[in-house]
Amino acid sequence: MLKVFISQPMNGKTDEHILKEREMLTSFAKERYGDDIEIVDSFFNSFSKDAKPLFFLGESIKALSKADVAYFAKDWQSARGCRIEHQCALEYGLEVVEC
Repeated sequence: MLKVFISQPMNGKTDEHILKEREMLTSFAKERYGDDIEIVDSFFNSFSKDAKPLFFLGESIKALSKADVAYFAKDWQSARGCRIEHQCALEYGLEVVEC
């Protein structure tokens, strides 16, 4: 089973908007690879809202380490976390898809 990581700008967006965008990116991944994919969870809402952005980035990189492919949502270049995730994906040989 192919494991897919989704990277998307989240700052200033509601959980509803983030989850809707993730659904769209999941659909894109299924169109490309078929239904036999697993989305590596990188939407963390079980941690304290007081956690620092760097904490969430660390959790995202841990999630990215489990993936075969990394999908990057529109405007990923505008978010520093997404840029770092993108660089990690490239450096460690994951397939990168920019939407």
